[in-house]
Amino acid sequence: MQKLVLIDGHAILHRAYHALPALTTSSGQPINAIYGFLLMLLRTIADLKPTHMAITFDRPKPTFRKKLYKEYQSQRPEMEKELIDQVELIHKVIKTIGLPIYELDGFEADDIIGTISDQVYRGEIKKEIGSEDEKPEVVIVTGDRDILQLARDSVKVYMPVKGISEAKLYSKEDVFEKYGISPDQIADYKGLIGDASDNYSGVSGIGPKTAVSLLSKFGSVEKIYTNLDSLDGKVKEKLEKGKDAAYLSKKLATIVTDVPIEFDWKSSKIPSLDRPDIRAIFEELEFRSLIPRLSGQDIKETKKINKKEAIKKDENKKVEQKTLF
Repeated sequence: MQKLVLIDGHAILHRAYHALPALTTSSGQPINAIYGFLLMLLRTIADLKPTHMAITFDRPKPTFRKKLYKEYQSQRPEMEKELIDQVELIHKVIKTIGLPIYELDGFEADDIIGTISDQVYRGEIKKEIGSEDEKPEVVIVTGDRDILQLARDSVKVYMPVKGISEAKLYSKEDVFEKYGISPDQIADYKGLIGDASDNYSGVSGIGPKTAVSLLSKFGSVEKIYTNLDSLDGKVKEKLEKGKDAAYLSKKLATIVTDVPIEFDWKSSKIPSLDRPDIRAIFEELEFRSLIPRLSGQDIKETKKINKKEAIKKDENKKVEQKTLF
């Protein structure tokens, strides 16, 4: 079976930047986010064995959500210069590898992933795939839990759970087991409880347990309000006061699947990674410990190489100290 992996480049790059200590090349170029991103990319290829892959990124211009609600994500600090400097460079590395990048002003990477995964899930690219019957599996790689709403029969989410060193594969059944709601209820859930990280409130006073209970009984925000008279007490009162916030919050949380992009299935086929041009750019960035993984060497071997490099650096440092003193 063919398998497409979609990587939320912004989410993984940001996660890597904060998970790893500051790293620079000998010339002073910050590289910790790029290193973590490539480590995650190579691990994903080794673990999931996809046949196709594409990377998505956010754009700096305001999205439709910001226009809909001006306070959306307004509490977030500006991206640090050390991370900004790595965004353009990771684009260069990805293009050297030969993987396509999708990004569009006005939309988040989540929306582009939602659109591509929906096109594949609905069979809209069967002709490009070359089969009228086969539906490729889609795996989304991200650190953003909002994307769990896209989990379906043939769509899964591969999410780091400990920095970038460990990840878990979520099916739609896993989502229900963990949260008590189905993937297609996640936007409704956020509509009720809000999301502090994106700075929208949901319904004041409605917490996770109440939200899950309401969605288990009624199914969606819209059906909750259709059946509001069947509720009583403080919950009804809170819902009445927070109706506008509930609908707005759900809209902000919902990943759109109709971004005006054209996904090219053929260009997403994973090329050979063990090539001179890729090795050269890894050498340029001083990622020598990652080079063996280009040929499929497993993580245990890479760790041995990392350890040897660390020992060598320590030995060199001791030599330098003896020279200095």
